[in-house]
Amino acid sequence: MNLDSVELRELQASLADRLYIQIANWHLYLGDAGLAEALALECNANLDQGASAAARKGLEAVQVQLAGGSTRLPLARLIPPSQLFDLEEILDPYCR
Repeated sequence: MNLDSVELRELQASLADRLYIQIANWHLYLGDAGLAEALALECNANLDQGASAAARKGLEAVQVQLAGGSTRLPLARLIPPSQLFDLEEILDPYCR
């Protein structure tokens, strides 16, 4: 199951506005960080496995460069646990 281009843009917009990475007490939304498109594409590839699996696999697949690219971490390591539930909630309607 793959989303069409309109649905993919809608998903990307939802991710950009609702999800963030947290560094100390700072929240950087995925749209501002330039990570919403990559996460939307990764989640889209796994929607047939359900919202929970798509969310987890997408967060692990997106690698975030730190310190000018000298270090890379999966997005899953940079978001607070509550954001995983928000991502699953966003993805759920697309899995039907």
